[in-house]
Amino acid sequence: MAEAATKQRSPDNPRPVRFIVKLGGAAITNKGELESIDEGSLRSACAQLRQAMSGDATPEKVMGMDWSRRPGDPADPVVDTEGFRDMTGLGIDTNFIVVHGAGSFGHFQASRSGVHKGGLHTTLVKAGFVATRISVTSLNQEVVRALAREGIPSIGLSPFACGWSTQQRKLVSANASQIIQSLHAGFVPVLHGDGVLDELLDCTILSGDVIIRHLAQLLSPKYVVFLVQLPCLLYHDLIIYSNSAAFYVFDSQHLFGYRNGW
Repeated sequence: MAEAATKQRSPDNPRPVRFIVKLGGAAITNKGELESIDEGSLRSACAQLRQAMSGDATPEKVMGMDWSRRPGDPADPVVDTEGFRDMTGLGIDTNFIVVHGAGSFGHFQASRSGVHKGGLHTTLVKAGFVATRISVTSLNQEVVRALAREGIPSIGLSPFACGWSTQQRKLVSANASQIIQSLHAGFVPVLHGDGVLDELLDCTILSGDVIIRHLAQLLSPKYVVFLVQLPCLLYHDLIIYSNSAAFYVFDSQHLFGYRNGW
């Protein structure tokens, strides 16, 4: 994985990354219910992220960027186009990357088909790979929408679509060019645990933890932050509570010295 990080460094100076944030799957979904989002926890986490991006600036009116109709909405969304035209900027620091786990999304499909073990030559694994990615990408869209409703210009990026791949479940190809270009353009990339191709196994599951560690090595963020469900196995400085979840913060040096859970 370190070799993959070295190979993918951009010749241009990448935009400095202030935070990489991991939203744990158990913290933003109801793990006991298939494909069920913990709306309150996700909404609270996104609001906390906007607050962090705003820094010491005076909070401004949130201009939502989710202009799509949600199931059950009685009317089309209201879009304040004039308000956006009058804005000189978003008033937030967007040099953040968000990575989220799958929680109650994807695990059912992957475990029933054995996607993590590979074997795309079998119809069951091939169908399970498709089903797993449908599930995890649907969660990714909902996380992006929740961030967008907080006025955070978020872009969903799937490792599979970005060409990330493994060899015997170890990350060997991780092209970060789209992530870096998105940061340069002022977007917040939102990645997720995903099904990917594997050189020896045909396919496997790439976890959000592996993604976040690789990006931390590649981009050297000032901090890496984890939103985890309580109780948890991490024993570091607790900085923010979010219902039944909590944010933990590490600097990069501390992260690389931490081995458990990777």
